[in-house]
Amino acid sequence: MTPAMVGTGESDEYQKGVKHLVENGLHSIPKKYILPPSDRPGTNSEDSNVAKQNLELPIIDYSELLGPKRQQVLQSLANACEGYGFFQLINHGISDDVISSMRDVSGKFFDLPFEEREKYMTTDMSAPVRCGTSFSQTKDSVLCWRDFLKLLCHPLPDFLPHWPHSPLDFRKVVATYAEKTRHLFLMLMEAIEESLGIIEGKDNIRRELEDGSQMMVFNFYPPCPQPDLTLGMPPHSDYGFLTLLLQDQVEGLQVHFQDQWLTVQPINNAFVVNVGDHLEIYSNGKYKSVLHRVMANAEKNRTSVASLHSLPFNCTVRPSPKLIDHDNPKRYADTNFHTFLAYVTTREPKRKDFLDSRKLTSPCVEGEDKEIK
Repeated sequence: MTPAMVGTGESDEYQKGVKHLVENGLHSIPKKYILPPSDRPGTNSEDSNVAKQNLELPIIDYSELLGPKRQQVLQSLANACEGYGFFQLINHGISDDVISSMRDVSGKFFDLPFEEREKYMTTDMSAPVRCGTSFSQTKDSVLCWRDFLKLLCHPLPDFLPHWPHSPLDFRKVVATYAEKTRHLFLMLMEAIEESLGIIEGKDNIRRELEDGSQMMVFNFYPPCPQPDLTLGMPPHSDYGFLTLLLQDQVEGLQVHFQDQWLTVQPINNAFVVNVGDHLEIYSNGKYKSVLHRVMANAEKNRTSVASLHSLPFNCTVRPSPKLIDHDNPKRYADTNFHTFLAYVTTREPKRKDFLDSRKLTSPCVEGEDKEIK
């Protein structure tokens, strides 16, 4: 793949990523990574919007969804999606060996020489494989402290031949993990539909999700010499229905909860699952897509792998008809991937701007889609 990173001089160094900067020696971060004071993570004691304690997310035991406690777990799932937009999933059935191999191979990829990673560097957002840096490196006015590898994963036979050859076991390990997380996502969505009161056979969303999109995002955050001046990722919500995030044991993920930024305590081999913009639209606003961000730290590498799931790229997302009635009018305009892509390629992404752009000016019934612009 021919790199599409264009530029000259100093900006070229930034496009090579933060790992490249760190490997070449760095005692302070370049100005390009320094956020305005109002956007900095606020680790100092005067910032009342950053809580000192960790956030204890609801814990959902997946194994109990399969037994006599299913109704209680469905209620806990509904409470988590409505009140937090996040939960930690334990006993999910994906083996420790599969997870360990995935962590290992993702670390090995970022340990490859820059020349090997550079093969996959492109600004083409539709590329099946995309290696890059920051959040949106072509739009960010201030870059963030993160390198990434993004892979399209479904249908697997279509995309697997494009994936990196190195490390040697990369394709085998990631393909196994992709298939396991995709199955888990479908099972979770079945439970989420049930928690919303949507009965099987009354809505075709599940059939569409079975043919849906899956993107894997490998994130790498090297130690940052001045972590109070930048962020690993800025505040954002996720595109799609659900994201299944595998963290290492280094803290960094923060969720915006009750007007404060709280740190999520990692649970070994658990998934942090969060509601995406599409699920908020589909649930007609009942389940919330919540802002989250990633902190930098001065001491340790941090890696994570996010598996993002949604409908096929050519499908339209709309509120479920089963969740619209006189008391609960339609709250979101129909949308599709092309609308999203057009939006994010024309402006710097901020917070939940895209989702907000799909909200109707006032709740309305079908056929009265008057959008905020």
